[in-house]
Amino acid sequence: MTAVIGVDVGTTGVKAIAISHDGEVIAKAEQAYPLSTPRPGWSEQDPEDWWRAAQAALQALAAAGIADVRGIGLSGQMHGLVCLDERDRVLRPAMLWNDQRTGAECAEIEARIGPERLVELTGNRAQTGFTAPKILWLRRHEPDVYSRISRILLPKDYIRLRLTGEHAIDVSDASGTLLFDVANRRWSEEVTEALEIPRSWLPRALESPEISGRTAHGVPVAAGAGDQAAAALGVGADRPGPLSLVLGTSGVVFAALPSYAAEPQARVHVFCHAVPGTWHAMGVMLSAAGSLQWFRDTLAAGVPFDDLDAQAEQRAPGSDGLIFLPYLAGERTPHADPDARGAFIGLSLRHDRASMVRAVMEGVAYGLRDSLELLKALGVRAVDGRASGGGARSRLWLSILASTLGLPVAITSVEEGSAFGAALLGGVAGGVFGDVHEAVEACVRVRELVEPQPAWQEAYADGYQRFRALYPALRGLRR
Repeated sequence: MTAVIGVDVGTTGVKAIAISHDGEVIAKAEQAYPLSTPRPGWSEQDPEDWWRAAQAALQALAAAGIADVRGIGLSGQMHGLVCLDERDRVLRPAMLWNDQRTGAECAEIEARIGPERLVELTGNRAQTGFTAPKILWLRRHEPDVYSRISRILLPKDYIRLRLTGEHAIDVSDASGTLLFDVANRRWSEEVTEALEIPRSWLPRALESPEISGRTAHGVPVAAGAGDQAAAALGVGADRPGPLSLVLGTSGVVFAALPSYAAEPQARVHVFCHAVPGTWHAMGVMLSAAGSLQWFRDTLAAGVPFDDLDAQAEQRAPGSDGLIFLPYLAGERTPHADPDARGAFIGLSLRHDRASMVRAVMEGVAYGLRDSLELLKALGVRAVDGRASGGGARSRLWLSILASTLGLPVAITSVEEGSAFGAALLGGVAGGVFGDVHEAVEACVRVRELVEPQPAWQEAYADGYQRFRALYPALRGLRR
């Protein structure tokens, strides 16, 4: 079969998908790998685990009869730091996007460059998940490793290296390193010089659909995109209007921008989009569907998610006054606070497991509305939201989200958002599509629209105001 392939290097595993020229899914495969948390707040993985999983997933596609591959696209978890020596050997486990150890280094970066200048140059403030603070952490805490670095890559780009032998990155993923001049779509000399990071370590930066190299069989490999930009393409957010709403481990509200515009306080990220010459803004919460996963694992072990969903559906909007703060791993948007913590507020004897599950879903929706309000202030005018991620399988959760955001939420025909978007980029690189917009037009289809429920909107408007008051009220109580 003739196909294009997308490979997504996620936090829990690699997903690979093969699609036809009209977006039909021909085959898909997934391979899991472990996550290491050697200390509280640390999050690491072995890049060789990614490569083994990617090989296995691609072999599974081949076994399904995918032989005539026209192009491959890559996407992956952003910000992760892969350190290589002069022979491209991995020097240590990769530090991931949700690693929180670099608070001191973030302060150092802003002291060296200045917060306002940093936002001018990179579109963002220094945050613990970004790549640059990780490099400074290594310089301070693991000087032996630091002294042997010859190259740095991000997760998906390590797979590219193994597939093609090329050191490259795309502009959307590069935007999340804090070393990139986002407005001008190139590495920032001012930032790298201020932080004393050798430019020779950095891979060449390409637009997402550009050919970055070829496999041993001559298949072109697109530069690809960070997982959120790829997911946006996969649900049709290639231009202003549709939002990408991600209910994965983390939660994202993503909007394509008509032109570059940084949020003055950098409470949302402004990155290059996977569409050449365009940008996007996104708010990120660190524990979205991950909050429900935590609840199930901790308080309802073994209970299927469908059962929890059905129980929550029996409770009224607002969960009888119970509110959940989803800050289980710190937070990014709108509170750039790695020490933020989650909470249930308003518990009483009348609340049960069903009430708590619904409160978790509502708390995540309130957190995503925080991001939407900031995007609106940047001039974003959304017409609908396009949902993806594991949480999007819950019709109840999508109804809660639509009613909280005041937007219809669309479900697209293909669920594998990031891998699907990567495949579209692979199709452009392989000449199947003329450009990214053509690929989206040909392949992305909405199969269902979940409308806001007017009867719920008043409860969620009130609940959101109470939710907003809780973070500042509780911040002073933690140690």
